[in-house]
Amino acid sequence: MRAASPREDAVHTTNNHDTFTSVAPDCPATSAQVPPERATPSVARLQYDLLADAPYRYTSDDVVYLSQGERRGIDRETFFAKGQPCLRASPLVKRYGWGVHHDAQGRVALVPVESAEYAALRADPALQQREGMRSSRA
Repeated sequence: MRAASPREDAVHTTNNHDTFTSVAPDCPATSAQVPPERATPSVARLQYDLLADAPYRYTSDDVVYLSQGERRGIDRETFFAKGQPCLRASPLVKRYGWGVHHDAQGRVALVPVESAEYAALRADPALQQREGMRSSRA
């Protein structure tokens, strides 16, 4: 029996600390929008529902797992055994005009792109600044 390599045993995370993720450069929204309700909720709607009513309650890993892994019936350990897209790839950041603030404990909150809070977080030199991922190639 061969021993597992360290890479095979690694648990991947999407968590960040003291980080602000701004909307993607090609985001079409100039103000934050609530993702539409559907019979089967979209990933965007699931993430919005988790974060809108409970800012700084969940970590990025919690949001990614609850909106993608749990709904597909995958246990958390198996889900994070492989790398997962972080909230930079979230439709909230790419399409709906929401920034994401990660506090010092790694918990996240949505921030509307048109708000004064968004502008302040975007300009805060104490935070690591990241942009949402583009939807299309530049």
